[in-house]
This record gives sequence, structure tokens and C-alpha cells, in this order.
Amino acid sequence: MNDIRTENYKRLGEECGVFGMYDFDGGDVAGSIYYGLVSLQHRGQESCGIAVSDTNGPKGKVVSYKDMGLVNEAFTPEILDGLKGDIGVGHVRYSTAGSSTRENAQPLVLNYVKGTLALAHNGNLVNAPELRNELAYTGAIFQTTIDSELIAYLIARDRLETSSVEEAVGKAMLKLRGAYSLVIASPRKLIGARDPYGFKPLVIGRRENTYILASETCALDTIGATFIRDVEPGEIVTISPEFGIRSDKSMCIEKEKHARCIFEYIYFSRPDSCIDGVSVYDARIAAGRFLAKDSPVDADMVVGVPESGNVAALGYALESGIPYGQAFVKNSYVGRTFIKPKQKNRESSVQVKLNALKSAVEGKRIIMIDDSIVRGTTSDRIVRMLRDAGAKEVHMRVSSPPFLWPCYFGTDVPARDQLIAYNRNVDDICKIIGADSLAYLNIERLEEMVGGKLGICKGCFTGEYPVAPPIEDIRGDFER
Repeated sequence: MNDIRTENYKRLGEECGVFGMYDFDGGDVAGSIYYGLVSLQHRGQESCGIAVSDTNGPKGKVVSYKDMGLVNEAFTPEILDGLKGDIGVGHVRYSTAGSSTRENAQPLVLNYVKGTLALAHNGNLVNAPELRNELAYTGAIFQTTIDSELIAYLIARDRLETSSVEEAVGKAMLKLRGAYSLVIASPRKLIGARDPYGFKPLVIGRRENTYILASETCALDTIGATFIRDVEPGEIVTISPEFGIRSDKSMCIEKEKHARCIFEYIYFSRPDSCIDGVSVYDARIAAGRFLAKDSPVDADMVVGVPESGNVAALGYALESGIPYGQAFVKNSYVGRTFIKPKQKNRESSVQVKLNALKSAVEGKRIIMIDDSIVRGTTSDRIVRMLRDAGAKEVHMRVSSPPFLWPCYFGTDVPARDQLIAYNRNVDDICKIIGADSLAYLNIERLEEMVGGKLGICKGCFTGEYPVAPPIEDIRGDFER
């Protein structure tokens, strides 16, 4: 276990992406799930999978395929042609901790006495060890090391004592502590569930007589579906031809306690997505404007670190009047350095992924906007890259506050001693990364950034968590 934890603290990662689909007219859904997952690829690049079943065929027969790597690498036309079914779920994964293996890829398919479940999960449970021990002592045999399997087992066990799958999901939710957005396919129903705090996003869409559940609205756009609404924090939605969409809000809590992950708006989600009524693009523009107001500096050009820094950089330029420009050429065929599994890979891939435009930056004072600084190693290299290209000055502005605490809810923010801002002030960090000046987004601006109407989680900045963290850091042993 210690080895796994050590590996975990060397890297930083993001979320997973979930996608579910039910065609009431009986058409095959695997092809559309594939394209939905492609549009969610930014949420995880380690593994992917699709599980489907035919509601008109043998009850409980699920066909699935999952593998390591990107969606377009794992799935061939021949594989997709073999996935016949009108209901299904898909998943793209980034592991916040532990091993990245094919066995841990999702969706999980569970065969039990009441039939089958195919489950995809985005999030992280803080009470995974207790649940695992409880299930193990009642006879559960685990095939993976992911906490998603615990959720599947709980639902299957509670289904034995309930009248419906959705009722079993609600019963299982009473035992879960932490972050989860779930998409579940049973033989005749598609179910979505979101934790009561709303850490992770989940949306509902429709395309003709087909219903969709997805992590982000951009996935709906990709397949030509219309956004219906967000799944509310704590809500369970059940989709079937019998009754369309049925909602259970018995697990919902007061809005004042909601705690959406603010990094959905800062980094994780695509800028063309809208989450809980807030445009991700607008939130990033606002962050850039706040940086220009609160931390101005004279310069010749504002640039963003691709891709997630670009929109905030535009916001800074719009507010300050300093021209917005492009300072980097990005190699689109290289995965995000933010989610590389090991630190040495992150460092070596910065130069492979980005190259500075010498003719654009030479002799100029540059304001460089990035979404975050975690350990500082990537920022150090990018600042140096601009200097090597001839930039006269490099002023760094960050569209989030400093990371001071770990995250236990699905964002792989590591232990405090791995965070550059821990026990250092801004001047210290500025010297380490080699910038001429450095400023972060003021923490008071986070609520304004999302329109002042959403409850958000700021635990990684403040150490005040909406759900009590585990006494022991178990992120190295359990992951989604």
C-alpha cells in the first residue's frame, strides 16, 4: 500500500467521464456512446469502456468492451459493430490513485440474482475502507481495487430487499460518503444519481426518442442531442419507456450545503459546456477579468497556457485592454501533461506538447495565464520556454487560488508537502518558477466567478471540506 501511495503523490489528475443512453425505439446505442466518450476524452485518458444490452433480447445479457488508452484507440468499427443493444453506459477514466489497469477500467458489469447492472462512476468515496471491510465480511469477492465496485455491490445487495433498482440505488446512497455521479443500466432502465453535495456534474439530454445522461453538455452537442436539465445534487433519475423520466429527490439537501467542485469551471470541463446553469466559458472569462482588476501589470501581450488558460487570458485582455495573443504552439497529439501518470513523464512531455512562438514573444513583456500551479515544475519550464524565446518579462497570473490542501473527492490534488504553495508565500513561489511577478485569483472571487448562485467546494484551498475527510489518507488504495 505504501508504494501505491508514494506513486499517487507524484502525480496530479482529474476526473472521469460518464455517459449513458437509452433508445426507446430499439436502435443500437454503442456508436453514439462512442462519440459521447470522445467528447469527454479530456476528463480521462487512461482507459475507456462501453457496456450495452438489448431490452428486446434475453433479459440480463450485457455485452461490453473496455481497454486502456484513448477511445479512438480502444474501439475499432468491428468492436463497435459487436456491441448490439438499445441501452448502455460508457466511461473514460483517469485514476486518482492506485494502479491503472484494464481490470480497473469501467463500466463495471455485475451479474447477480436479480439480473445485471452496468455501472459507470465519476467521483471518490471517503469511506471506501469501511465499506470494503463490511462487504468483505459478508462474502463479497472483489475483482478490482476501485471504489466503484463497492457502489455496485451495495446496489446489488440492497436490490434483494427493494422493489426496484432505483430504490436500491437510494438505499445504497445512504451508505456512501463522498463524491459520485453514477450512470447505471439495468435490463429495462437507465438510472442517473448524483451525490447530495453535487461534487460532480451530470446532465440529461434527449435526441428524438432517445434519452442521454452525461458528465457534460458538450457530449450532448456532439451527438446532436438537446439539453433537458441538470440532475440535481442528491437526485436519482430513472429513465424508461414506461414513464419517461422519473425523479426521486428524497436524498436532496438544502442548497446552502451544496459543494460543486470549482475546478469543473476552472479546468476540468470543456469551455463549451454549461454546468448547473453556469457557462464554463463565461466563468473563465470572469476569472480572467478578476485577475486583471485585482492584479494588474504593464505588459505588451496577454497569453494563455493551452488549453484551459486561454479563455481566462482572453478575459484578462478584455478587462485590461492589453492585446491578447498566442505564445505557444500546441501539439494536439500529446495528452494533457496534467494527467500524466508519473512526474517524470509530466516533466519530459512539456516540451513535446508546447513550443513557444519566438516571433510573437521576442522582446515583449508577457502576461501568462494558467489555471493552476500545483508542484510548480511545469510552470517553471513554461516560464523558461518564454524566456528562451526572447520574452523581455514574464508575469504569471493564475485563475485559481493557491493549492494548500489535498482533495479527497476525485481531484488528485496530492499531499500538502507536494504542493508548492504549502509553507511558501507568493514571492517565494515566484522565484522558484522564475517569473517577474506572480498573482493568484483571490479566493473571495470564486463565488462571483460562477455567478454568486452556486454552492462550491473550496477544500483544496481552505482545508474546510463539506464532507469530513478520512482519518487516514486512503487515496492510494481506492480509486474510481
